[in-house]
Amino acid sequence: MASTDSKDGTAATRPRRGRGDKAAAIAHAACEVFGRDGYTRASIDTIAAEAGASTRTLYNHFPGGKAELFRSVMQWSAGQVRDEQLVRLRKFLDPQRPPRPEDLERDLLALARAWVALMTDFRDHFALVRHIHSEAGHVPTEVLDAWQEAGPRQVSRELTVIMAALADHGLLDVHGDPAQATAHFMVLISAEIAQQSYWGVIPLPAEETDRLTAVGVQTFLRAYGAARRPR
Repeated sequence: MASTDSKDGTAATRPRRGRGDKAAAIAHAACEVFGRDGYTRASIDTIAAEAGASTRTLYNHFPGGKAELFRSVMQWSAGQVRDEQLVRLRKFLDPQRPPRPEDLERDLLALARAWVALMTDFRDHFALVRHIHSEAGHVPTEVLDAWQEAGPRQVSRELTVIMAALADHGLLDVHGDPAQATAHFMVLISAEIAQQSYWGVIPLPAEETDRLTAVGVQTFLRAYGAARRPR
């Protein structure tokens, strides 16, 4: 329907946005505000203003207020990152086609470098993650659980399957606990980079990122490399 709010009084047709469009605009604005201000400091008024919506409209879409909005944003954002993590994981480590023993370090390193690059590729998401770690005591437990289930836990389960397959093919010795090997791999390739870059907010020089991922992979293989243990 045309509106007549132009300066000369003539009709100016404006496209109407559906509920999905408005909800998406609110979610995108919330992701930016939560990533910038954190969960505690972010306000519903600020999010609504940045989405170009009224506070009433925001509550129409998210009746549970800030907690529901944060949960929705984290699940949506974590799902995007999860999907890309799984793509990269399967690209470099296919459990159906394991690498040759001499190529294992190369493939693990390629995965590690692709993995930490996600902190730059999805900067808004990892800004949210940084705030979650710093404000965990103020974020509702159900929100934290929803985030973990939407992304990190699914990816961890997939990588655990791959670690078990690599062990079955004699490429790794996971000491009977592929889930623990998965946790150690993730920490070794990314934890120091995340800490030093503040979860990608201030990216490290490429050569330093490459060095840290290489050290992480080498340390992992010293602990879990099958060649070091008689079979």
